[in-house]
Amino acid sequence: SPPGLLLLTSFLLHVKEDHASPTRLVCDNRLIQKYIVEAKDMEKRVGQCQALPALSCPAVLPLVDFTFQQWKSKSNETKRREILCDLALLVGAAAGAQGQVTDECGARQLSQLYRHANSFLLLLQTFSWEAGHWEPSCSPHSMEQTHITSIFLTYRMLVQGKLRFFFYDLAKVLCK
Repeated sequence: SPPGLLLLTSFLLHVKEDHASPTRLVCDNRLIQKYIVEAKDMEKRVGQCQALPALSCPAVLPLVDFTFQQWKSKSNETKRREILCDLALLVGAAAGAQGQVTDECGARQLSQLYRHANSFLLLLQTFSWEAGHWEPSCSPHSMEQTHITSIFLTYRMLVQGKLRFFFYDLAKVLCK
């Protein structure tokens, strides 16, 4: 879709600003660290917004915690699909919350989170090891939240956890 293509293009241009490529995103550990810092900053900034309302329609968020032992036992394709499911839920939660937040501060942070999560979603759709394409018909473990800040917490935990370890695992394969 044109909006998705536009976001992927802007993500790749953003990556290009850092003289990077999608492979460098995986191979250069500093880039994932940069995205972790950005996720922490977004979470901090949304926490500083004045009087964010509770969401009248709860956000459905993925449960992104995992055990390292469990994670190591999965194939890269399984990890990728799991993260794609988590990101799809996060993108949907951010989009749904955007429609409910009138506060400029909160809306700006939600918009940024939406762009970042959607960029990762589009990027991870390009990595595939198994035949067939990813279908958004997955059903990850999820929870409903009415606090906007929980969307940011979930995103940070996903980037800091599964996504960082996934890129680390990919680096072993792609960055010889």
